[in-house]
Amino acid sequence: MLSDHALADKVLSDKGATRLRVGPLRALGRPRPGWSWDAAALTVAGLLAVPVVVVLYSLAQPFGEVWHHLASTVLSRYVANTLILTAGVLLGVFVIGVGTAWLVTMCAFPGRRVFEWALFLPLAVPAYVLAYAYTGFLDYAGPVQTLIRDLFGVSYGEYWFPEIRSMGGAITLLTLVLYPYVYMLARAAFIEQCICVLEISRTLGCSSWRAFFTVALPLARPAIAGGMALAAMEALGDFGTVDYFAVDTFTAGIFRTWSAYGDLTATAQLAGVLLLFVLAVLLFERLSRGGGRFHHTSRRYQAIKLHPLRGRRAVLAFLACFTPILFGFLLPGLLLGIWAVQEIAGGALDATFARLALNSLHVAAVTALIAAGVGLILAYSLRMRPTAATRGAVRTAGLGYAVPGMVVAVGVIIALAWADRQVNAWLVTAFGWNPGLLFSGTMAALVFAYLVRFLAVSFNTVEASLAKVTPGMDAAARSLGERPVGVLWRVHLPLLRGSMLTAGLLVFVDVMKELPATLVLRPFNFNTLAVRAFELAADERLRETALPALAIVAVGIVPVILLSRSIGRSRPGARAAQSQEGM
Repeated sequence: MLSDHALADKVLSDKGATRLRVGPLRALGRPRPGWSWDAAALTVAGLLAVPVVVVLYSLAQPFGEVWHHLASTVLSRYVANTLILTAGVLLGVFVIGVGTAWLVTMCAFPGRRVFEWALFLPLAVPAYVLAYAYTGFLDYAGPVQTLIRDLFGVSYGEYWFPEIRSMGGAITLLTLVLYPYVYMLARAAFIEQCICVLEISRTLGCSSWRAFFTVALPLARPAIAGGMALAAMEALGDFGTVDYFAVDTFTAGIFRTWSAYGDLTATAQLAGVLLLFVLAVLLFERLSRGGGRFHHTSRRYQAIKLHPLRGRRAVLAFLACFTPILFGFLLPGLLLGIWAVQEIAGGALDATFARLALNSLHVAAVTALIAAGVGLILAYSLRMRPTAATRGAVRTAGLGYAVPGMVVAVGVIIALAWADRQVNAWLVTAFGWNPGLLFSGTMAALVFAYLVRFLAVSFNTVEASLAKVTPGMDAAARSLGERPVGVLWRVHLPLLRGSMLTAGLLVFVDVMKELPATLVLRPFNFNTLAVRAFELAADERLRETALPALAIVAVGIVPVILLSRSIGRSRPGARAAQSQEGM
């Protein structure tokens, strides 16, 4: 093993020639860089917090006629539908996510190794894509109802069939695409648990079910609560599904108020109420942990002894894991694939589709590159000077991931419109020149909204990797004369290339799927695959949505599989356990 100084010498060497050290080495310790890193973190956090602050500030403004009209007509329906939707989704993701996580982690049954990663696949499918696919499949003119009428000789209205465009349909589809959040964190928690604790509970007379509810579930409670909070925030922020199904929630109401009335104040106030819902979810998740604490007291980790399931139990476990994959990924993917082949045969794969794909790839790549760089700056500033101000600034910058895209879009519109007015007024006064819109309605506004929304994804990925680098390497590099920027460039960046690539990839996929912020902030004559699919579905041209929707799904599959593999290796001694299982 190389010492910190030797390793720093190796990294800092130029073409094999190690730099000479002049004078005695300084005592190792945390370096004391200047205030530039604090200033960078505070500046970035301040800029990214502007949209959220603007939306919250709107609640302190006087309520106008549009707000009073909304309050007397639809506001109560927005509140009720949003609460019902969120509660239904939370129940569904808890049952599916926790149940499947426990089965694939602790039980042996046919297909378990495939289900470990396949249960992540619905995470690659945006909810609005699922809505378009199932509407074309189950609607009146779809193949299912057409087959029923042909087989039984009945007409519409003479038979019962569940309505897909309903609150129940929205809850079901959102559950199918959001349960992987709970599955992901619950499985990681179950994998990391000490198996000795479960064995001790069995020796004390606990059955398998009782050990699960009294031991394993409490130990995994923080992770499960975190996954359910993520699912709740995604359900609160969903726009494409609820708008297409005509379910009046806050996100649909915000878009309709902005597009129909053009009243930014009332729109921002609706967005502010939705933001309060999101903050309430975060607070509830924090308070739900209560005063209880659950800890592992053993440092001994051994391979998980899988409980074999046979006969009817094995069949039930297989069906429990296969059903969400079938309806959340395989069936809609098959439908989209068939429609896409038909559209390609009709000449849909043309210059228009190529332009949409290039637009989506371009804006996603630019945002991913900037987000990875900004995430690195914030993570490194927190490492250099972990003061209360820096920590607060960084956490504030990451708050945007909890904010729905529609709320971010409204905040960006108001902030950039104000900036346009101020700059234009100054230019008119100073030079007699009015350039028009400089910020709002541009690609810069769209990329800024994406950064506010998805910076936390990049920052958390980079920070987790940076935390694994021993601080002694920083001190050793500083003792060799490197400044903080040199340490970052010559020591940390070579070690963080993998995590930087992962961070950029995750942001890239999120931007490709993002619909509400893109729909509101896109420049004129600029469309993406997500927006085009939304427009085609609004015109009931569901088969034509297949190509853009399938492209979005295909892009999201790779990081989902990588995520599954990383969780599978999170248990100490996982590689040795896999080798033993293979033997």
